[in-house]
Amino acid sequence: MKNKLLKAGVIASVAAGAALLAPAAAQAATIYPPTNACSISPATITPGGTVDFSCGAGTFSANEKVTITITGEDGANVKIGFVKFAISTASGTSTSAADGSLAAVPLAFPADASGAYNIAAVSPTSAGGTASVAVAAAGGGSSAELPVTGMDSSQLLGFWIGGGALVLAGGAFAVAASVRRNRKQARA
Repeated sequence: MKNKLLKAGVIASVAAGAALLAPAAAQAATIYPPTNACSISPATITPGGTVDFSCGAGTFSANEKVTITITGEDGANVKIGFVKFAISTASGTSTSAADGSLAAVPLAFPADASGAYNIAAVSPTSAGGTASVAVAAAGGGSSAELPVTGMDSSQLLGFWIGGGALVLAGGAFAVAASVRRNRKQARA
């Protein structure tokens, strides 16, 4: 009876783990970008400035839609390819070239931009690449505001999912070890 309960526990743990991890496997990229796949030019600008974001050959599959996302203070007001988006994080699309590269996409920052901005490019078949730009205070001085640190609740979802998966895996290993120990004792 005890062995049947342990087997049922192992089966339930494996089934729950498979159900939790299946969506992550379905979203895995099929190609991996080279190191430093994407770049920004120039790396530092003043408020209201424009930078060019691009990715090298082989970063994406040929002629596919690439989503570009910008995160930073007042990131919703960054214009991607000179199109403004009224959302908290600016996002837009472009198309990769036949060699998998992404031609320079102009990013126009608002006049009140400050701090660091992270730019990411991903596609359905690639993890893409990232780059960042620093917006220096007008006049070359430093900004009087302190940078925002930490994470908000939407950024913690990945940590909760990963932690849950680790707890589930640990439980499965504990059940498996218990089953093995009980079998060993039953044989002795």
